[in-house]
Amino acid sequence: MPPELAAEYLAQMPAATPDEVDVYPENWLAYQVFMAMGTQWRIGMNGKTGLDYNVIPMMERRFKVEPDQSDDLFEALQVLEVETLNIWSEQNNG
Repeated sequence: MPPELAAEYLAQMPAATPDEVDVYPENWLAYQVFMAMGTQWRIGMNGKTGLDYNVIPMMERRFKVEPDQSDDLFEALQVLEVETLNIWSEQNNG
C-alpha cells in the first residue's frame, strides 16, 4: 500500500474500531497481520514507539506467508506502523 494511501485511509478511521473496514485484496494479508499484532507494540517513556519486529516471523508462520511475500509484508507493516504512530501523535498533540 502506498504510504500516502495508508495515511489517507488511517486518517479517516474513527477512534473506535469500526465493525467493517474496506481493504484492497492485495493488502489483506498485511492488514490481518497488523491487526493480529495489536498487542505487540513497544512502549517507551512517551508511549508506543513501534511494533515488536521479533514477533513477525511467528506471524508469518501463523498466516502461512510464502517466502517471496515476506519482504512486501514487512514493508506494508512498516507503512501501517508509521502511519498509525503519526495519527496517535496528532491525536495526542492536537
